[in-house]
Amino acid sequence: MRHYELLFVLKPTLTEEENKERFEHVKGILEKNGCEIASINDMGVRKLAYEIEKFERGHYYVIYYKAEPAVIDEILRNLRFTEEIIRFLNVKYINKSEIANWEKLAKGTFNKKEEKPAAVKEEAKPAEEAAATETKEESAE
Repeated sequence: MRHYELLFVLKPTLTEEENKERFEHVKGILEKNGCEIASINDMGVRKLAYEIEKFERGHYYVIYYKAEPAVIDEILRNLRFTEEIIRFLNVKYINKSEIANWEKLAKGTFNKKEEKPAAVKEEAKPAEEAAATETKEESAE
């Protein structure tokens, strides 16, 4: 199975219920074709870079999934027929570094800095205080 990312934009005129229904429709298309969905990112309503079908805004969704290459054409064909989708983009991740980035994106850890545990930070403070105390004692002598 290959790694893919599907970004699609729904019309901003849809109600919340219609929005959820269209999203479930797209998710159903993926599941019907045997795709394994890794994660879903609802990005909300955002401003488009340029007008599409006289819309200045759109509701963005990103789905990270794994699928066989043979089913991609069927998925894209179904997306083209969905009138509420004003734009979509399907990206295939090929080499090892791209797949590693896909896994980070799917987990939601891409571009996030890892924080050190609080215990490690506290251990560093006594060592610094001890060094500061030693320098004070040396200067007093």
